[in-house]
Amino acid sequence: MMGAPDMQLLADIGGTNARFALHSAGRFDCIDVLSCAQHETLADAMDAYLARAAGRGFPVAAVRQAGIAIANPVEGDFVSMTNHHWRFSIEALRDERALSTLLVVNDFAALAMALPTLQDAQRRRIGGGVEQGGRPLGLIGPGTGLGVAGVIPAGERWIALPGEGGHASFAPCTDDEATILAALQAEHGHVSAERLLSGMGIEAIHRVLAGERLDAATITGRALAGASDACLRTVETFCGILGSVAGNVALTLGATGGMYIGGGIVPRLGDLFAQSAFRRRFEDKGRLSPYLARIPTWVITEPYPALQGVAALLSAQLSAQQ
Repeated sequence: MMGAPDMQLLADIGGTNARFALHSAGRFDCIDVLSCAQHETLADAMDAYLARAAGRGFPVAAVRQAGIAIANPVEGDFVSMTNHHWRFSIEALRDERALSTLLVVNDFAALAMALPTLQDAQRRRIGGGVEQGGRPLGLIGPGTGLGVAGVIPAGERWIALPGEGGHASFAPCTDDEATILAALQAEHGHVSAERLLSGMGIEAIHRVLAGERLDAATITGRALAGASDACLRTVETFCGILGSVAGNVALTLGATGGMYIGGGIVPRLGDLFAQSAFRRRFEDKGRLSPYLARIPTWVITEPYPALQGVAALLSAQLSAQQ
């Protein structure tokens, strides 16, 4: 692989971490994770990664094609991240890095493109449902923010449906959730699903329900260890809300092929998530509950699925250019 002329640079950029890889002939090599906060610009992070890859013996000078999945809408040439300070022109970045092709796409569009290829070892089933091939798939992922997307079959290929569903208005289903909504409305006015289904959301839920300020890692850590009833309540509330919102996405997309949970938070919850109210709340849609009960739900356990998706999107673009 090393020295292949078609070597590509791939990246999955979130609000907290930037994941990079080199890709050639179907192989992913030199996967590395950099902190976004430690780099002033995306270009700086790219340069830092390539320098590290070069130090490991990879011929990074051969890279002329790149694909970047980023946690942000991508409309036109200029990208300004919602949950981080990076801002850049796609065309200027391509010129500065001497790339023949630079594809920049929404990160959840890339992640959605990976869903049809995931194997059982790369996902964990939560609850019931019947898997049906060739049907639309839904995706939701709490992390620094809340990503929402889908992918639909179109003949022999799949088409991603990126969007900003994480910013849809939050609707409470319990007294606790109504209390949280009222408190966050007083702070922010509009309250989106992302305000609760994210790292900052876990902190907000806990601040309202427990009356103390803790960071998300501490809250989830104490809940997993069984060291705090208050933290466990927060995480259980988070999981229930995620179930309701995931059910809304499945209904909206008609995701009868299945609903996937990505992002950085849920995979770390393990059995706590599997035993939570998530699946019950996912199905709890009144007259449409039987419809939701037939839809399977999975947690994505593959650590770098968006890199697979952006590789597929880059390949499709290069084929279309030929």
